[in-house]
Amino acid sequence: MRWDALFADLEAQAEAAYTRMYDARDATDAAARYSDAKETLYDAIGLARRLGNVDVAARLEQRLAHIKAVFRSQFTS
Repeated sequence: MRWDALFADLEAQAEAAYTRMYDARDATDAAARYSDAKETLYDAIGLARRLGNVDVAARLEQRLAHIKAVFRSQFTS
C-alpha cells in the first residue's frame, strides 16, 4: 500500500468516527467515538512525522484540533 493511500484510509477512519460521534446514543458513546477519531489521527500524525511528511502531519494536526474543539464545545458541560 502506498503511503498516500494509507494516510487517506486513516483519515477516512477518523472522519467516520467523527460522524458517528454525532449519532451517539449518549455522552459515553459520543466520548468513545471521539476517542476513536483522536487515536486514529494520532496514528496518522505519528506516521507522517516518522516519514518526514510535515505537510500531512500539520494538516492532520489541524483537523485533530478542530475535532477536539467541537467535542469540547458540543459534548461536554
